[in-house]
Amino acid sequence: MLTSHRHLNMHLLLIGLFVLLLATPACAFETGAVRSDDGTEITYRRLPGNKQAPLFIWLPSEDGLQAAERETARTLAEAGHENWLVDLFESRFLPTTASSLDQIPSSDVHALIEAANPTQRRVFLISSGRGTGPLLRGLHAWQLQHPQTGKTPGVILISPQFYHQTPDPGEAAQLLPIVTQTNAPVFILQPANSPWRWKLDQTIPALQQSGSEVFWRLLPDVRDRFYYRPDASDREQQVEQQFFDLIRQAALALHQWPAQPRSVTALDKQLAPLPASKQERKLKPYAGDPQPPPLRLPGLDDKAYDLSDYRSEVVLVNFWASWCPPCVHEMPSMERLQNRLQGRPFTILAVNMAEDPATIQKFLQTRVNVTFPILLDRDGKALKQWGVFAFPTSYVIDRQGRIRYALFGSVDWEQEQIVGKIETLLDK
Repeated sequence: MLTSHRHLNMHLLLIGLFVLLLATPACAFETGAVRSDDGTEITYRRLPGNKQAPLFIWLPSEDGLQAAERETARTLAEAGHENWLVDLFESRFLPTTASSLDQIPSSDVHALIEAANPTQRRVFLISSGRGTGPLLRGLHAWQLQHPQTGKTPGVILISPQFYHQTPDPGEAAQLLPIVTQTNAPVFILQPANSPWRWKLDQTIPALQQSGSEVFWRLLPDVRDRFYYRPDASDREQQVEQQFFDLIRQAALALHQWPAQPRSVTALDKQLAPLPASKQERKLKPYAGDPQPPPLRLPGLDDKAYDLSDYRSEVVLVNFWASWCPPCVHEMPSMERLQNRLQGRPFTILAVNMAEDPATIQKFLQTRVNVTFPILLDRDGKALKQWGVFAFPTSYVIDRQGRIRYALFGSVDWEQEQIVGKIETLLDK
């Protein structure tokens, strides 16, 4: 029997776990609707299927439903599976944004699950990104009203966001309260080129806390939103073509898990809604412990680097990856900043996230030419010690070895206000 919290060998799952029930192809969308607790009509587009086969309910992320999701639903329908594609934003007359997801009551998803009747057939709930929150809250609300049933829907999450929002460096991250109170079989499809990959050792145990069985699969060489990125790489386009297989294999793993009664408790914590607009990213005073974690790593040049060797200098520690567009965007300005401060006690240490040296060398030769040291964090240990939640993330350390400023996101490091702050530290 398969166990939870396991990076699964997908070839083993293909044998006898889940049978696709063929029926007359069902490619034409129909319209369906349910009513939420407040009377709001929640509409969805339905692709009919065999009533004995599992039902797939697709819920939107902060970017809405995507073409690859609609096409996968069609393919599943052709194999006999009913699919519902639900636009929760449209039903509530909300803009398609992350902050709008906070305004969607759990009763909307609860009503959909009730109508799907998971006690009579297998149901899979699918979402990605910040759509994770409404999905889990709605499932939890349904379970509160059905405490004795063993037919809990399976959950498939793609690039899930389990945290309330990305914290500023030095601030504590807040898990969504629903994460630790979820009790359901969950399958995570996690892109490898993502900062959330490095949080799995925190988020998986959090999901398991109330009884969830968690399966996960790492998707090499792709980024979050790989199946609808406008700047998708050749590899991401290739994996996007395999999207149906990824969903089908996740369903295979969840389908074989035995039905069992699951208990949940009422949510006892609410977080403030996300801001409606993005906050400006700027270099701000560091809010955490000013004593930096250790940073001892090999360099791309085969030298050993130790942050403690740079005491008496101002150091910019930058966590980056070649697959991160904002990282690429800001690196030339970092090089210009270094040139501007040449001859002064200033150093940049750029910590690369788990890419192989050949990939980094090719990137430096073809995309961005920089001369500051590139450090290799091959196993993500430094990223975890420094509490990095997003790429790029940067820390400015003063000549006494204290973290003074930090930010996540890219900036123009030649802005006069930034240069002025660094020069002030250089003069102390």
